[in-house]
Amino acid sequence: MSQIVEPKEAFPYKPPTEEIKRKYKHIFELKGPLPPRFFKTLFDKLVGLVMLTISAPILLLLKLAFLIEGWLIPENAGPMFFYYNGVSAGKIIPKYKIRLIKQKYIDPEGAKRHDWIAFSAEWTPDSRTHVGEFVKKFYLDELPQFWSVFIGDMSIVGPRPISMLHYERDKAQGNVTRSLLRGGLLGLGHINKGTSEMGNPIYEYEYVDQYLKRSSLGLLMLDLWIIWRGILVIVKGGGH
Repeated sequence: MSQIVEPKEAFPYKPPTEEIKRKYKHIFELKGPLPPRFFKTLFDKLVGLVMLTISAPILLLLKLAFLIEGWLIPENAGPMFFYYNGVSAGKIIPKYKIRLIKQKYIDPEGAKRHDWIAFSAEWTPDSRTHVGEFVKKFYLDELPQFWSVFIGDMSIVGPRPISMLHYERDKAQGNVTRSLLRGGLLGLGHINKGTSEMGNPIYEYEYVDQYLKRSSLGLLMLDLWIIWRGILVIVKGGGH
């Protein structure tokens, strides 16, 4: 397989500005990860369990669709699930996903190591399967991550967990949020997906600041607002 070129769309996160460093100086002085908050953790467990239950029939239908497409178009056949190594609260975790792309676009050696770069061809024209295109449009490829939420590797709300490659790059840029908080399915920055604000690190620092300042119940209220905004993005089919 030819050498994989990392797509520029894959890492939109920017370094912290001088304004961020001044405004959130106290965050840069923290040694993570931060302790869990009771209501946030309880909410994650309950929602993770409920969403796994709700997702089961959806995943069964998607599995059937994968099998049918693979039978009709053999080059699109293959496993439905995979994972690559991501980072959440400074810890390496398996980031579970639904496969979007054809097997020929996956680097087999990198896939064995669970490197993100092996699966990064989803922005390449014609790389996605037909089912994969539908799955991505409505963020269904994220459904397996409710298992990670349920077992405590992730949260519903938090900075998006990124690959080890991108985590090291994020740290080298001077960002610290992903070493402090568990990665989430949604975040203050992620609900701006599709706009020029996507990748602006100020939202992640604002969330950490609120995590520190709010009561446990107050933080849950903020999470519920972020989830509502995220649902609006999903309903509009904002996946790319």
